[in-house]
Amino acid sequence: MNGRQAASKRLGGLGSAIFSEVASWKREALEAGRDVIDLGIGSPDRPPSARVIEALQQAVLNPANYGYPTSEGSPRFRAAVARWYEHRFGVKLEPEREVLALMGSQDGLAHLALAITDPDDVVLVPDPGYPIYTASLTIAGAEPYLLPLREEHGYLPQLDAIPEQIARKAKFILLNYPSNPLSAVADRAFFERLVDFARRYGLIVVHDLAYSEMAFDGYEPMSVLEVEGAKDVAVEFHSLSKSFNMAGCRIAFLVGRPDVISALKILKSNIDYGVFLAVQEAGIAALEEDMERGESVGPLYERRRDALLETLAGYGWSIPKPKATMFVWAPIPDGWTSRQISREMTLHAGVVVIPGDAFGAEGEGYVRIALVQDEERLREAGRRMGEFVRSHRPPSSR
Repeated sequence: MNGRQAASKRLGGLGSAIFSEVASWKREALEAGRDVIDLGIGSPDRPPSARVIEALQQAVLNPANYGYPTSEGSPRFRAAVARWYEHRFGVKLEPEREVLALMGSQDGLAHLALAITDPDDVVLVPDPGYPIYTASLTIAGAEPYLLPLREEHGYLPQLDAIPEQIARKAKFILLNYPSNPLSAVADRAFFERLVDFARRYGLIVVHDLAYSEMAFDGYEPMSVLEVEGAKDVAVEFHSLSKSFNMAGCRIAFLVGRPDVISALKILKSNIDYGVFLAVQEAGIAALEEDMERGESVGPLYERRRDALLETLAGYGWSIPKPKATMFVWAPIPDGWTSRQISREMTLHAGVVVIPGDAFGAEGEGYVRIALVQDEERLREAGRRMGEFVRSHRPPSSR
């Protein structure tokens, strides 16, 4: 092919080659005739409720919903978000200034740095962390400062260890509790320290709360906006993808500090025309149903967590029980790297997991397991993984 290379240099900093490798391992296992249990991607395996589907059907049949929607979201949707936030977290929001509809939280996370940073601004991001956190900075030309999240600290960033010159230069700090991939949680005391830290250094807190409704053992995740004065420094992403089984609908929202909301709204008004109104109506139905019934998906994923971990424990693979999310962050047996054991388990056990280093260097020594199959399949996956560990020596001991 003649001419200059089409792809820009910044594309080299996007995504992770590991995800492409995992897909190739799965294909190889399928071509070898294996029954593959895919616990890789965190996509819910259940549909939305009947009420949500009916609301979507009715809205799709309404001819009035086929014009351009507004980029910030319909007044009805933003009002529903505000009602739900007050119901769920006790946080009052102004729908016009403090709520923005998004085509999934990935959409907002991918564009936020473009809206509020300039090239060479510093942003504090977690390691391990969801890949779009750092990829969005590559797109915007901002510089990531990685915050190591380690088991000995409960996977919380050590805010006092951040050099003062970095803290003063940083534009925002991005965190995610309950966490993907770590399944870690944070308490009110941490969020209070985080808000104080942001005030001290004049930076913005960006909190990704996509997994607030997937909690176990009586634990209830909180919003950072519950902290007094947090709306002066913080915004929070929330998604209907996981909690309401609406991943394919692409509907989420950002709430909190008005000038951050406004900046992202301006950017997105130049990029897209917003979320299809029928999907927004389905989102309203999901939020209203939750406020009326209060039945979360938490118990379903708690049972799945227990099925998998109890099976693995029977083979001597002991994994701490997460308090939230649809993931298990599993320390791997000695002698393996994350990528080695993930590849070998896919090829020889037919179970797909994601190597921990797909989420950053601090993820080495772990794998992420998504609880996206029913309990019977998760027990089968646990049996295969347990037998694999028993029967396969790590490369370093061969």
